[in-house]
Amino acid sequence: MVEHTDGVEAAGDAGGADDGVSEVLDRPLPEGIRRRVIGLVAEAFGGLTVTELPPQLRQYARFTPSRRAKFAGNAMAAAVESDTAFRQRISARLRESGSELAEALEAGSPPAAADPEDVAAMAFVLRPAGWVKLVTAAGEEAARASAERADEEARHELTRLREELAAARAEAKAETDRVRAELEAVRRDTESLQRKLRSAQSDVRRGEAALRKAQGELEALRAEAAAEKAAAQGEARRAKARLSEAEAALEASRRATREGRSVEDVRLRLLLDTVLDAAQGLRRELALPPVSVPPADTVDAVRPGTMTPRDIATRALSETDPALLDQLLALPQTHLLVDGYNVTKTGYPTMPLDKQRLRLLGGLAMLAAQSGAEVTCVFDGAELAAPVLLAPPRGVRVLFSKPGVTADELIRQLVRAEPPGRPVVVVSTDREVADGVAKAGARPVASALLLKRLART
Repeated sequence: MVEHTDGVEAAGDAGGADDGVSEVLDRPLPEGIRRRVIGLVAEAFGGLTVTELPPQLRQYARFTPSRRAKFAGNAMAAAVESDTAFRQRISARLRESGSELAEALEAGSPPAAADPEDVAAMAFVLRPAGWVKLVTAAGEEAARASAERADEEARHELTRLREELAAARAEAKAETDRVRAELEAVRRDTESLQRKLRSAQSDVRRGEAALRKAQGELEALRAEAAAEKAAAQGEARRAKARLSEAEAALEASRRATREGRSVEDVRLRLLLDTVLDAAQGLRRELALPPVSVPPADTVDAVRPGTMTPRDIATRALSETDPALLDQLLALPQTHLLVDGYNVTKTGYPTMPLDKQRLRLLGGLAMLAAQSGAEVTCVFDGAELAAPVLLAPPRGVRVLFSKPGVTADELIRQLVRAEPPGRPVVVVSTDREVADGVAKAGARPVASALLLKRLART
């Protein structure tokens, strides 16, 4: 096969290949002609041996023509342009294929009906005499055809745009007419509403005038009734005074007659009673304290057995030490107030409310028995869906807040109800509750402290 190829190559070289050696293409190949050249080379590529191929193209020897054109198109175009031996081998294969176009170009008379780009591509590979003119003419013809196609597409696009513009104008006109109709309907509705508004405003003004007149008449009646009431009250006071004077004179006369005393003694006794009554009334009005309290007792100090929750707070125990609660409960007559749900939702929030209440009250009962303190547990009534059937444990008072009253407000009422000086301890983590009861003289402690203390019970 190699010997046959060499003979064909020699024949090609002896033929028309030398006729176009002196001709040079002074411009790049048009893209359409370049694609046709790549297609011709890809078809003739398979008839060459691997040794006849340029080194850069040998890896594509086993490719199909379509894959060869896709992956090696640029390399084949460059080889045809720069490698004369490769181009001559491709030319020989094209002549052997019996292509009428190749024969016509070799004869110097390309067919008039052939595609100019096909003629130019075949001439570029075969290089017959005048091939540059054929390539140039085909390029100009392709450019002219492309320009004509672009012009035709532009005309079609212009026609389409004009049609779209006309449709848009028609749609805009229809939309404008619709908006105008809607605007007119809105204007008519607005005028109707304005008339109704003016009528309603007139009715309101008449109603306001009637109301002012009725209020004036009512004020006049009230003033008249107040004057009559004041006159009646004055007359009643005068009658009561005269009656009192008469009763006093009658009582004095009876007393003088009964005791057989002179009128002077009666007058003296009346004067003394008057002075004593005035002194007692002045004492009540001034609310003076009894003189039995020595001034030394008014000095603020801690006496034996009289420590308060505030005195306990100044000691070195931590606010989280359960021993602090034991010291507070050890004070005489201590009253422990517990914010129920605040404690249970701190210690065991996942349990149902009824189980939370029972667990807390059980622990408080044991704490009350151990400490002897008065214990009151307050629950928020807003948390209840129905009345609670609950038997309070021994030593624990259980209270629910009324509708509209929170447990925090009920705790503050209980603190205010206690006499000043009694130790009151309030268990709640709510900062607002703690600050409020502290101002009232109570000792607030955290819910976690009570939970730690109950855990030891």
